[in-house]
Amino acid sequence: MKPARFVLGFRFTCSAVVLLLLCLTVVTGGQAQATPPQDQQSQSGASGTKQAPPPEAGGPESDTSPYALPKVNPDKDERPAPPPKPKPAEGMPSYSINVNVPLVTIDALVLTKDGQFIPGLTKEQFRVFEDNVEQPIQSFGLTKAGYTAVLLVEFASTNYAFMADALRASYAFTGQMQKNDYVSLISFDMRPQILVDFTSDKQQVLAALNKLRIPGFSETNVFDALYDTLDRLDRIEGRKEIILIASGRDTFSRITYDKVLKKIKNTQNVTIYTISTGAFLRALVEGRNTGMTGQMREMDYLQADNQMNTFAKMTGGRWFSPRFQGELPEDFRLIADSVRNQYSISYKPSNPKLDGTYRKLKLQLVQPGTDKPLIVKDQKGKDVKYQILSREGYTARHEVD
Repeated sequence: MKPARFVLGFRFTCSAVVLLLLCLTVVTGGQAQATPPQDQQSQSGASGTKQAPPPEAGGPESDTSPYALPKVNPDKDERPAPPPKPKPAEGMPSYSINVNVPLVTIDALVLTKDGQFIPGLTKEQFRVFEDNVEQPIQSFGLTKAGYTAVLLVEFASTNYAFMADALRASYAFTGQMQKNDYVSLISFDMRPQILVDFTSDKQQVLAALNKLRIPGFSETNVFDALYDTLDRLDRIEGRKEIILIASGRDTFSRITYDKVLKKIKNTQNVTIYTISTGAFLRALVEGRNTGMTGQMREMDYLQADNQMNTFAKMTGGRWFSPRFQGELPEDFRLIADSVRNQYSISYKPSNPKLDGTYRKLKLQLVQPGTDKPLIVKDQKGKDVKYQILSREGYTARHEVD
């Protein structure tokens, strides 16, 4: 019986030892998984599976926060760059003075009383005043500026040659438009009709001209159309031009010729340029009509030419009567020379402070070396009255928009 008790006791003792070893294995095994041996760490690094350590973080040193805020490096500016300054829209007109500190630039028009540009002026003939203090002129030159014009076109069911001339002249005028030019297209027969409002888009004007293919009425009420256009331009500030392309014959206008002339006299800063149509056809049939009807028709066209010439002369414009299509580019070049030219004057103000105050400007034309007003004479030696159109002042700051 002793051997049996010994075996039983030995089995009980072995079971207890095994149970104790299992408990120790569980406790020490968890710690081994949490902290692998150093040789295993080196083996993981060598195999390329080791992860990079997390970036340094600022804020409270706590292991319970769900966010890691990157530390701020005082030696490095992490602020984003400011957005770029927006550029001005292309093709938009600008009526402001650009002040490049400390330089002030003024654009000036010198016109006769009738609105005709006076060329050939020099730097010595100009005097500039800022707040009644004369300023020395630094630079002087002649620049080209855009214009604001109404293209007033006769399109009536009269004669194909007259309609073709009107369209050719209209296309030629539109073709020389530049990005700073603003043009409105108005056609007329019995009454005027606005086809395009003022725009600098040449394609809009050309598209409207392409629609002028089938005329409506045979009446050519040029007096009504011109009077209505002048009345509309009274509401627009600045200098304006009217390009009148027509035969010049009036049929049933409500407005008389005298009333049109009176309206032209009372309208300021408007120059009319006239182009008569049908000159080639009239030259072909001139002298062939021996009857009373033919002579009366020729008298009508002579009167029409006189009226078109008068409209232009009263406003300082010019009258053209081209017989051939090849003359049109040169005619419109002469018109453009009259409406685009401006004198550009720059000076450094004697008051350099950029304090946001408004400075009044004044320009004068004098005889060089004197204080006497400049005397301008025409080709016949007669004195010509003139006017200077320029901005009245500017605000003294870094940029004037």
